[in-house]
Amino acid sequence: MDKLKLAVYWAAACGGCDIAIVELGEHLLELAQVADIVFWPAAMDFKVQDVEGYDDGFIDVTLFNGAIRTSEDAHIAELLRRKSKVLVAFGSCATEGCIPALANIKGAEHGLRRAFLESPSTDNADGVMPQTRFAMPEGEITLPTMSRQLRTLEQVVPVDYEIRGCPPHYEQIWKAMTAVIENKLPPRGSILGVDTLTVCNQCPRTREGKIRVERFYRPHEILPDPEQCFLEQGLICAGPATHAGCGALCINAEMPCRGCYGPPAGIADQGAELLDAIVSGFEGESDEEIKRVLSTIVDPVGTLYRFSLAGSYLQELRMDNEASGLPVESQSDGDGEGHDLHGSTG
Repeated sequence: MDKLKLAVYWAAACGGCDIAIVELGEHLLELAQVADIVFWPAAMDFKVQDVEGYDDGFIDVTLFNGAIRTSEDAHIAELLRRKSKVLVAFGSCATEGCIPALANIKGAEHGLRRAFLESPSTDNADGVMPQTRFAMPEGEITLPTMSRQLRTLEQVVPVDYEIRGCPPHYEQIWKAMTAVIENKLPPRGSILGVDTLTVCNQCPRTREGKIRVERFYRPHEILPDPEQCFLEQGLICAGPATHAGCGALCINAEMPCRGCYGPPAGIADQGAELLDAIVSGFEGESDEEIKRVLSTIVDPVGTLYRFSLAGSYLQELRMDNEASGLPVESQSDGDGEGHDLHGSTG
């Protein structure tokens, strides 16, 4: 059988997802036996023109990491969607927007001003701002434009599967790649390489089911009991509202879950689900007391939606009122069928 054709791309992200693939270690040798990499510009010398020359559907699987921040990101997303049989949103930036999506709170214009005019380390006395077009003796240079709002991959093109995490754990990646190699992909729309649990289900800490705190703390402000639930000690832990997949790495390192694996199955808004989990622990308390304690959460949006703002209901409300300035294609058809890499579905 011909080798699979695999592509990896990095849009608006930090590069951690590409490193996570390298962490497959010896599994990379197994992957090389059954798959050829036909596009991975972060690791090998490929050009966009290479992909443009491929026939539509030439690539069997594309792992697309990073969110959609610029016109170039959107263009490559559309190109790889057209050239790929299966497009996988790989990592938290692609699936939810991740940390970069927090810039949506104030918008791209604010971010540019801060970076080029206002930050303490900036030396820009003339107030020069980035230009998308600039005339040179050799001709005009054009650069990508920033969209007003950062978007997830699925807000731009239909996505077949997700591999979550910031970054995804290498064991999860290999489970997903094994499903690809063995042609055993689950129904379209599935999260690859994980079970259906939440991080809370995997947490070894003791829970009493009630929150008895005077205020919420940031992690550096207290030394928590290593045996007791973080939430019940006043530390925001996203475990109740986060899909399992990492093996509770942060919790096992004595840190609350931050939520990078996104909402559990059936939950559309991770921040709302986390807030509901927090409030439910105050059963029996007055509304005034609940509001008082909740008011001690520093940066509620950045805490509850640390990784998921771009894919949340809050983002949809903003997008209704602020056009991104870039074309947005329809969402995945969601027919529930699984993909066969050799052309059929079932």
